[in-house]
Order: sequence, then structure tokens, then C-alpha cells
Amino acid sequence: MHLDAPDGLAPEDILQELSGLLSGEGDPIASLANAAALLAMHLQGVNWVGFYILRGEDLVLGPFQGRPACTRIPSGRGVCGAALARREPVVVEDVALFPDHIACDPASRSEIAVPVLAGARALGVLDCDAPTKGRFGDAERGLFEAAADMVGRHLAEHGARL
Repeated sequence: MHLDAPDGLAPEDILQELSGLLSGEGDPIASLANAAALLAMHLQGVNWVGFYILRGEDLVLGPFQGRPACTRIPSGRGVCGAALARREPVVVEDVALFPDHIACDPASRSEIAVPVLAGARALGVLDCDAPTKGRFGDAERGLFEAAADMVGRHLAEHGARL
């Protein structure tokens, strides 16, 4: 699998690092911040990586790496809202062709959003944008699904309330 990681790490190596960062940390904001920083560090060709946290019916900006972003995404809107509503990853090769895309950064051309779940309870979304079309393939999808699952399980195990 090719992730286009500048350091050549495989997805399993990145996930092992993430596991180490999460281990023993009970604070949800610290965990999300380190997860976003780790993913941003290991992926090239991306301009934003971070979390949106479910607050009531809206997704609210959480820890991230990148340029300033939309602060609040109404329920079901945009790529992040679609991923949360479907409870499955949404990979968009060209955001200009995605109905209801929310352009937080006009430089973004492709996006991947993966729901973060604690069992059946939705916590939020892990989101990543890139300035090139078609940036996210099967390797990135697999990495982001595994990372979102790991974060969700970690938060649930620590009884974290976001």
C-alpha cells in the first residue's frame, strides 16, 4: 500500500505510533490533538487533518493541523456530515463535484471523512483535505478507518465525554 508518506512508513507503523500516543492518556482533547498531529506529520500532500466533534446535532471543530477551518457544520451537511449520517467513510476525489460540499479552504480539492464511533454512539468525524484531486485511495481509507476506530475505542475505554 502506498500512502505517499514522506518518511515511507507503512499504515501499520503509523497506527502503532498512534496506539503509543493514546496509551494511558485519558484526556480526549489531548488524544485527538496528538492523533491529528501524527497523521499530518506522516502524510504529504494534505493541507488539513483533524476532528469535528459531535455537539448536539452539529459537528464542531476540534483539534486539527492546518489552516483555520469551518467552526460548525450543521447536521448532515458536507462531506463530514455525510460520513456521520451514513456511519461510513466518504472519499471524495473532486470536492467540486460533491453536492453540498462545504468549502472551508478554497485550496482543497479532495477529501476523506470517517466517523469516529464509540460502539453505537457517534462522537464525531476524522477529516482530511488535500489540494489535489484524487489524493485519497484505498491505503488512506484503510489508515483513516483504522485510526478513527482506534480513537473511538480509546475514548470509550476511558469514558471520555467530548
